[in-house]
Amino acid sequence: MTETLQYKIKKAIRDIADFPKKGILFKDVTPIFLDPNLTLSIVDEMEKNLSKEIDVICGIESRGFLFGILLAQKMKKPFVMIRKAGKLPAEKVAVHYKLEYGEASIEMHKGFIEPGKKVLIHDDLLATGGTAMAAAELIKQQGGIVLQYSFFVELSSLNGRKLLNNISDNIQSLVMY
Repeated sequence: MTETLQYKIKKAIRDIADFPKKGILFKDVTPIFLDPNLTLSIVDEMEKNLSKEIDVICGIESRGFLFGILLAQKMKKPFVMIRKAGKLPAEKVAVHYKLEYGEASIEMHKGFIEPGKKVLIHDDLLATGGTAMAAAELIKQQGGIVLQYSFFVELSSLNGRKLLNNISDNIQSLVMY
């Protein structure tokens, strides 16, 4: 990755203090989408680091959908949404987990990951790794294999990578803080 791209990304990301609760410094990636050329450059760079063995790309709600669907389209792979509890209309599998500022549940439609399929889990940000671990549990419940993780931003001081290494040591992050 060129320094120019990383510079543009870091310049576009804004910090929001005390969101979603006091003491959290939120990395807001939404300004990136105001620049279509930057968005496309990011997708191209992320795709370079992904395994060609991936069968399915799963994106975690909601910001994981943004680049996840673009990566799936670029790689011509199916895209599966991992959603917050209560958002999916059909039969689903669910996982309840703890995260850095509370508890949550995520779900995915049952049967969208076939046994033995190699999966990329994509989200916008890796912090403590709790949500990404829960997503891996959903994949495993259906017999899928978590081949790789992809993140747009990683907050390295929170050690989420260490937790995820128990599932896959193939973890790609475009920007580190």
